[in-house]
Amino acid sequence: MQVDKKLISKLEKLARLKLSAAESTKIQGDLNNILQMVSKLEELDLDNVEPLIYITEEVNVLREDEIKNQVDRTAALSNAPDKNAEHFKVPKVIDL
Repeated sequence: MQVDKKLISKLEKLARLKLSAAESTKIQGDLNNILQMVSKLEELDLDNVEPLIYITEEVNVLREDEIKNQVDRTAALSNAPDKNAEHFKVPKVIDL
């Protein structure tokens, strides 16, 4: 895979960035260097290597969930600026 100006333009749009021509060229070079480093990993022989599932032998200690200080729905919605009978109403934040 090669990073070209078209891909940089698409990434710029997705990240909502405005890059100068110099910044765009620098990022293109940086991304190509990263891809070259990652492609070196493909040269490794990993046939007899077990996948790493856990980094340590530690076991996570979990506790039982306990409901504490529960607020009923009416009280929770009482100070909401906009609500219906069951939910908070909030402004739309994602435009697709």
